[in-house]
Formats: sequence, C-alpha cells, structure tokens
Amino acid sequence: MYIETKHITSSSAKSFYSAAYFFLTPALAAIFIFFFLPVIAAFVMSFTDFDIYSLGNIQYVRFVGFRNYLQLFNDPLFWQAFQNTFYFVLVGGPLSVAVSLAAAILLNSKLVRFKSFFRVIYFAPVVTTLVAIAVVWRFVYHPRFGLLNYFLSFFGVTPIDWLGDPTYAMPAIILLAVWKNFGYNMIIFIAGLQNIPDELYEAARIDGANARQQFLFITIPMLAPTTLFVSIITMIGYFQLFAEPYVMTQGGPLNSTLSIVLLMYQQGFRWWNMGYSASLAFVLFVIILIGSIIQFRLQKRGEEG
Repeated sequence: MYIETKHITSSSAKSFYSAAYFFLTPALAAIFIFFFLPVIAAFVMSFTDFDIYSLGNIQYVRFVGFRNYLQLFNDPLFWQAFQNTFYFVLVGGPLSVAVSLAAAILLNSKLVRFKSFFRVIYFAPVVTTLVAIAVVWRFVYHPRFGLLNYFLSFFGVTPIDWLGDPTYAMPAIILLAVWKNFGYNMIIFIAGLQNIPDELYEAARIDGANARQQFLFITIPMLAPTTLFVSIITMIGYFQLFAEPYVMTQGGPLNSTLSIVLLMYQQGFRWWNMGYSASLAFVLFVIILIGSIIQFRLQKRGEEG
C-alpha cells in the first residue's frame, strides 16, 4: 500500500513538472531569443570592429579585444556625454521625485476637489508623444516669441536663447523631462500615501504633532519603500536620456546636451561603428548597476540607523 501510494505521488509530481515545463517553455524561449541572445551578441560585438562593411560580409569582422573600451575612455566626446548625463541625473532625478511627491500629497489631500480630473491632467504628458510635446516646448522656449521669456520679462529678465545657449540648454531639457515624467511617479506616490493608516495621523494629532511633524515622522518614513522604488526607476530612466535632446537640440549646442545614449546612437546608426557603440552600452549598464547598488545600500543604512 505504501509503495503504491509513493508510486502515485511520484507519478503525479512528474506530471505536474512536465505540465509546468510545457507551459513555461514558450515564454522562456521568447525571453532567451529576444532578450538574452541580443544582449550576448552585443557583448561579443563590443570586442569587435563591427561596422557597415561587416553588415555586408560577416568575414570583415575582426576581434579587437578591449580596444573599443580603451578608445572610449580616451574619447573627449564620451567624457562630455558622461558629464552631461550625470548633470541630468543628479539635477533632474531629485527634482522629478520632489515634484511627483508634492503633486501626490496635494492630490491625496482631503481639501482638494476634482481629484480624478487633476490626476488625468497631470498624467496626460506621460502618454503624450514626445514629438507633439517638442513642438509645444519649442514655442515655449522660443527666444523671441516664447511664453517663458514673456513671463520672465515681467521680472525684468532679458530674453534667453534656451535651446541655443550651452549654459541654458541642459536646464531647459531637464525642465521638459520633469514636466513630462512626473505624472507617472505621482501615481505611484499616491498609491503609497493611500496605504498609510489614518490611525497613525490621528494618534499624532492627539499627541499634539503639527502638519510638518506628521509629514517628517509619519509620511516620509512610511513612504520610504515607495521612494526607493521611484528613485531607482527614475535614475535608470534618466541615465538613458535620449529622446528629449534628440528632438529638441540634437545634442547641441556645442554638445552641451549630448548624452551617453545619444552618443551611442550617433556612433551606431550615423557612423556605423557598431562595436564601439556596443561598448558604450555596456559601460552605461555598469554605471546604472553601480548607481542602483549605492541607492540600495543608502536605503538599508537609513533603515538601520
């Protein structure tokens, strides 16, 4: 009886695992073919001089070792793009998170009416195509007829060529990116705020805590996991800056808005240096990985402290 039961159990387990493998195999095969295989191919390509001639005949490809990586670190244009990208991430990332949090707190307040309407309005830029947004913001930033210069003229500010001056081009791109993307993070923050129990605020009010103290000692700590998630996805997205400078400035003026991804695109699809472009991609991957690890450790240290 025991042997028969064991045989039935073993047979059922085999059937279970066979069914699981049967249903999982198509999905795993698709992930391997469309994700892991291109990544492996790009990694191998980064050690070659793959270019437009190699597209016609694969026999022209030569293995060059770490030459692409050494060339990259000796390329002044890469360091310019590196500096621009970090400028965008370090200024635009915190600004985007702060604006998203402020909008979420405002829309989560019991004093605000028509919350659904405002959520749709604030989320609309996220789902709007960047080309349409670029047309509008080019008008906003126009040095002579732009709305921004018109507004600043009331404070005595002379007209500024926002997209033509290397000093102001990146701040203009940051402002556009924050406006376009803060709605997505706002929705995540609203979900986090709605998960904070009202009892905590009621107990704090009974103990005499004011609004500022409730925000600092209840809202901020309870939102820590949400803030970490939003910070990481914002950082990863901002390190991949491409569309905004591509449609607004093409990386100019004087390469002041050239990002690593835009440089990667130019090298890969304008100059057909595919091997060099692939090495840029993996350097960017390492930078994003290091940034994510630092954020996780800072969050863990904050929780332990």
